[in-house]
Amino acid sequence: MPPHALSQQEIDARLADLPGWSAEGDRLTREYRLDSHFAAAAMVVHIARVQDELDHHSDLTLGYRSVTLSVTTHSAGGAVTERDVQLARRVQALAPGHGAT
Repeated sequence: MPPHALSQQEIDARLADLPGWSAEGDRLTREYRLDSHFAAAAMVVHIARVQDELDHHSDLTLGYRSVTLSVTTHSAGGAVTERDVQLARRVQALAPGHGAT
């Protein structure tokens, strides 16, 4: 059975305590700005570790001093699910300052 797709109301409620995250169509997105390219690359490695632990992989974009995530659940038809929110929470917890933009 595929994971349950969250309604927009459910998504909004879950994003209330995830600063900087937003719902864009069928995905959750977040860009983190870091102090250096090395810090951004290191964050990608940490995120990849979390993704492997959760067996839930998002699209990651590494910029000069930024990391952008785009998270969706393909097994739910490309919708936002609790799995996406769980990944967002784990990434937020390891992000510098937890609310960095």
